[in-house]
Amino acid sequence: MTSCYHVIRRRAGDLFLIAGPCVIESERHTLKMARALAKISTQLDVPFIFKASYDKANRSSGRSFRGVGLEEGLRILQRVKDEVGLAVLADVHETNQVAAVAEVVDVIQIPAFLCRQTDLLQAAASSGRPVNVKKGQFLAPWEVGNLIEKIEAAGGRELLITERGTSFGYNNLVVDMRAFPIMRGFGYPVVFDATHSLQLPGGLGDATDGQAEYVEHLARAAVACGIDGLFMEVHDNPPQALSDATTQFALEKLEPLLETLLKIHQLAQPGVKAEH
Repeated sequence: MTSCYHVIRRRAGDLFLIAGPCVIESERHTLKMARALAKISTQLDVPFIFKASYDKANRSSGRSFRGVGLEEGLRILQRVKDEVGLAVLADVHETNQVAAVAEVVDVIQIPAFLCRQTDLLQAAASSGRPVNVKKGQFLAPWEVGNLIEKIEAAGGRELLITERGTSFGYNNLVVDMRAFPIMRGFGYPVVFDATHSLQLPGGLGDATDGQAEYVEHLARAAVACGIDGLFMEVHDNPPQALSDATTQFALEKLEPLLETLLKIHQLAQPGVKAEH
């Protein structure tokens, strides 16, 4: 197995987790969440990568909280790596961010709205870091092949594809479960973003609304469909979150959900029969 999967694919067939708060709200909060998530993933023996954004450049309103910025955000993520011992993921929005981000993070993420930006994809691929591409809300699953070709053309061979819902009319997303086997057919691990998939983009006028009450339902369905990994934004107090408050999953609910998902994942493996 290549170095891209030294954490998330340490054993063939493992269900891995990418999770953390939507945005870095403060140094103290980020470290608190990293330690809490590390404890849960260790207890359940789930391969885990911590995620948090230093900047949310695509907020609905220019008045919304964006984050702590590139320099401060990377400093905090480096503390997560050094003090908590976790691999970390963060997204990039411009090609000139890639070099600095690649110095710290273990996986570079391409936001869904930017997934067709050829220069950004290829800069991330050329960094030598694994790349997680969020499938745009405007793409069919088979169009992911074009994104993969761009990354491979820049030498990228360490790649994750993340499903996060498809636009369905105004202010709504749906998840087509057929997308998972279609995208797995390209030969790279497929991840399900269980929280962003339940957004209602722009549903509050100047902010995104969401339906977090369905996170557990869609997560169970996606794992049953054979995904490789789960992406979730998790917060210890979602209503008070500074970004994506309506879809972040409550920290206190994560461990029991993962216990259920691991059982479903085991049953979904080829050749496994349920006990009667």
